[in-house]
Formats: sequence, C-alpha cells, structure tokens
Amino acid sequence: MIVDCALYEKGVRQSGLFDIAEVPGTVANGHSFVWIGLYEPTEAEFSDAQKYFELHELAVEDSVSAHQRPKLEIYDESVFIVLKTARYLDEEETVDFGEIQIFIGPGFLVHVRHGMAAPMVDVRRDLERHPDRLAHGPSSVLHAIADRVVDSYEPVIAGLENDIRELEFQVFSEHGDNPVQRIYFLKREVLETTQALQPLLQPLEALAHNRVPYVHEDMEEYFRDVHDHLERMLAEVRTMDDLLNSILSANLTRVSIRQNEDMRKISAWVAIAAVPTMIAGIYGMNFEHMPELGSIFGYPMVLGLMFLVCSVMYRGFRRAGWL
Repeated sequence: MIVDCALYEKGVRQSGLFDIAEVPGTVANGHSFVWIGLYEPTEAEFSDAQKYFELHELAVEDSVSAHQRPKLEIYDESVFIVLKTARYLDEEETVDFGEIQIFIGPGFLVHVRHGMAAPMVDVRRDLERHPDRLAHGPSSVLHAIADRVVDSYEPVIAGLENDIRELEFQVFSEHGDNPVQRIYFLKREVLETTQALQPLLQPLEALAHNRVPYVHEDMEEYFRDVHDHLERMLAEVRTMDDLLNSILSANLTRVSIRQNEDMRKISAWVAIAAVPTMIAGIYGMNFEHMPELGSIFGYPMVLGLMFLVCSVMYRGFRRAGWL
C-alpha cells in the first residue's frame, strides 16, 4: 500500500492531494520532485508507479518479491538500490532483518519497505525540517534513508556486544555450563549482520564519489560520511566475530580440561576400588589350602590391609591433584 505520496518544490512540501499521473508535467521545471513511500505492495499496487516512472521490470520484480542482497543497479531511466534494515530482538537474541528498495530518477524517488525494521515516517518528518537539503532533490532523500538504515545497526551491534559479554562470563564461570549452542547462534547472527552490511560498501562508495546518475554533487560529502560510519560498524562486527571464535576455542578448551579432570577422578577411584576387589577376589576362591585361612587374625588383618592401601592411594591421588 502507499504510505505517503508528496510533491516537493524547492525543498518545501506542497499541500493538497497529489495524483501520480501528473508527475511528468509537475517535475518538468527541474525544481520539483516526488517522494512516494510504499509498504509491501503487490504487483497491482505497484503498476501505476512502474508505468509513470518507467521503472525497469526486473527491478520492480525484485522490489515486490524482496529477499534481495544490498546492491545498486543503474538502468536507463532510474537507479535501483536495495538496503537491509535491522532491529535486535534481545529476548530471542536474534536480528530481525527487513528491506528497503529505492528507485531514484529525474524528479522522483520511490521507496518500498518490507518488514518491521526501520520505518521511514521519522525520516520524512526529520528531513522536511531541512528544506535547504531537500532542495538538492531526490538524492537528499536517498541519503536520509541510507543514513537511517546504517544508524539502525547501532542498537543491533550494542545488543550483540552485550550478549557476547554475557557469554564471556558464562564460559569462565564455575557453574560448569557449556554454552556452545548460544555461541553458535550468536555467530550466525553476527554473520548475517556482516552479510547485510558488507555489500553496501560499494554502492555507498559510488554515491560518495559521484558515480551514480541523479545524485546531486553537493550530496557527495553526506554519502561519504555514511560510508565512513558503515566502515566503522563493519570493523566492530568483524571484531565480534573474532571474539566469538576466541570464546568458542576457550569453551572447547575448558570442556576438554573438565573432561580430563573427570577422567582422572574416575581413574583414581577405580584404582582405589581395585585393591579391595582384588584381595576379596583372591580370598573368595574355593581352594582348600590357602595361607591365613586358619588364622584367627586373618580376617581383621585383610580388612586392615585393604584400608591401609586404599588410604595411602587416596592420599597419593589427592597430593597429585586427581581427587
């Protein structure tokens, strides 16, 4: 559905209803542009925009179906850009991704949003407070959307960092937990975050160096700032991935050490139990002529011998750290 449709002239939003069919004549003076926002439209709902803005059918298909990687594609009459939005669900420790597809051309910008992450209502309201920037045309809107999308990853990264910090305490705690499943799921979320941010570097670099049509030259420095911000966040995400690898290695080491300690304890108790078992087994044999069978003190002597040997072995294993 169409969330908002507005005409801007010299950076100021025009009041009244706006008919999309009037676009060609409205923006012919070069000082006006149209900004249309849609949310999960169907092909039928998108048909008017495709017709009047002469959008490429492949790009329209991508914008309706969604599930695209971040990218920038240049067509004859427009530029098509895909951005991945994100929000962090702290209770589930997962990143919820959405998409924004943007068409920008002479006198128009159409953005299509999928998912609940990063709504664009605040972007429009904030940008309308700066008519001097809106006067640069559709590329000012493109910058505002790209900047908001990149900013939306800050709470995501903060949430991931907090959970990784909890993992560190959990791995090195004395409770003996093995959080390998949690480590794996967090690594997957970090990987998906990297896959959402990494492909965006090249499009933003092209926008920052005026290699994309329909982008005002005065907007280059703004796109450069977004590009720098994205690089910093990518560096943080890569650091988190390295840290998770270290945590996983430390956890595996602790598990191995814990297993070795358990095996030493089991082996020590088995060795101690073997002494009375062996002696009892020998004297449990049904032979008629065996030493000490006729002795009055044979039974207590054997019990004392068992206790003495087991005590010596126990103290030896304790001194060695096995028990």
